[in-house]
Amino acid sequence: ITIEDNFLDQVEFNKIEEIMMGPQFPWFYIDRIVFEDDVDKFQFFHMFYENGAPAQDNSLMLLASMQEKFQIIALFRIKANLLTRTPKIVESDFHIDMGGTFTEEKLKQWNTSVFYINTNNGYTKFEDGTKVESVANRMLSFPANMKHAGTSCTDKRTRVVINFDYFKSP
Repeated sequence: ITIEDNFLDQVEFNKIEEIMMGPQFPWFYIDRIVFEDDVDKFQFFHMFYENGAPAQDNSLMLLASMQEKFQIIALFRIKANLLTRTPKIVESDFHIDMGGTFTEEKLKQWNTSVFYINTNNGYTKFEDGTKVESVANRMLSFPANMKHAGTSCTDKRTRVVINFDYFKSP
């Protein structure tokens, strides 16, 4: 697991944050967070890239500076999640973003990164109990085969992250 604070220079980060937290950014409702049987759990998402193709709305250009820093060879998915405030923190189920797509051996070769758009009391949790706090402009990276869980937050209106699943040069 690696954590890099101030991942983007402040001007670039402010541009992304302003757009994604603004009233014109397109968010889409889904009635689950991880699994179809998630009872009483929901989130909003925005797909930047999926199944080898960028989204139709050209929003991928917003993240060009981030992709350059990763040294990406192959991209699987880039997806933003927005969870609304809850009375108490709700954790999602542990999962692998690319689960069911690749074998366990293949997953070890890929990476998952979580970029935090806003600071709040939510976090990303791993099976060993490690928690990474949601801090604006923080990038968390780990092998794609590591199960993790996201959360809601209680201190802000929303918790917004961008998930990247990719293969990078060694």
